[in-house]
Amino acid sequence: MGTMLQFSAAGQDFGAYRAEPAGRVRGAVVVIHEIWGLVDHIKDVADRFAAAGYLAVAPDLMGLAGLDATLLAELGADRSDPARRTEIQPRIRAAMEPMREPGRAGQIQAGVAAVFEHLEASAEGAGRTAVAGFCFGGSYSFALAVAEPRLAAAVPFYGHANYTVAELAGIRCPVLAFYGEEDKALTDDLPGLIERMREAGVDFRYTVFAGAGHAFFNDTNPVSYRAEPARIAWTETLELLDRTLG
Repeated sequence: MGTMLQFSAAGQDFGAYRAEPAGRVRGAVVVIHEIWGLVDHIKDVADRFAAAGYLAVAPDLMGLAGLDATLLAELGADRSDPARRTEIQPRIRAAMEPMREPGRAGQIQAGVAAVFEHLEASAEGAGRTAVAGFCFGGSYSFALAVAEPRLAAAVPFYGHANYTVAELAGIRCPVLAFYGEEDKALTDDLPGLIERMREAGVDFRYTVFAGAGHAFFNDTNPVSYRAEPARIAWTETLELLDRTLG
């Protein structure tokens, strides 16, 4: 069972879930949630990192994003019901509208940076702090890698990375990305990202899982979850952390 921490960024306070290993700490991981917020699934993922020996901190970025955490958590739960998915899509789009406001991305990035600084300044995370994120969090995992040269590793699950070669050249850590083959909004753009990463000289590795779509790692959503891709992705994530942090 983890504990809650308090942070401040962009003039706002926000909380974060901290999961600490029982034994030797092998490094630290910033865990960034999906668009549904800091729900129990993300806390469970942080607990899994802790069980593997890593201090994990998962920030609640919904306030910084201008989003209604309670509403989106409810909509996210409804989305797991196939009969409700089409019905709630307009409500999801409306609930996410504040994300379009100018400056929101910068506020979210400031929150992620505050958590990274907290871990980087700690004995457990100094020189060995990574990031892992999912969907919304996958995109902001890429963003942290671009902005933070001290980052030790980045593991974006189905995140967007609309960066130029010059921006990607700021990445100093290995990046391991995961996608579902059926998530065409991302896989259609992947060849271009691969080429830009190559030109930027980034250690970029990726896996595209057949028979999987967006959010295949989320085992609380029976519609999207795919057990074998999730297992493989988790194994590869821990292998990367072992090489770079442990």
